[in-house]
Amino acid sequence: MMDQAQIAKQMIGFQKTVFDNSFNAMAVVQDQTETMVNNLMTQLPWVTEDGKKQMNETFAFTKKAREDFKKAVDQGYAQFDTLFDQK
Repeated sequence: MMDQAQIAKQMIGFQKTVFDNSFNAMAVVQDQTETMVNNLMTQLPWVTEDGKKQMNETFAFTKKAREDFKKAVDQGYAQFDTLFDQK
């Protein structure tokens, strides 16, 4: 029979897998949206270079925030693993 720590560790592992899959799907949607917007902006003659630059800065900020969030969540899961491995 499995002990409670092993059951909890498996539950956390499942939650991490769900998070990773959802996060990756969200990242794909964001990246495809960025590509679509960039393609659209190149076809619109009234979009200025400054406007394009601002959009690119926004996309870069979003990617950085997304990476930072993923890193923080991964660190949290790593701490759970460490906690369960100590017992």
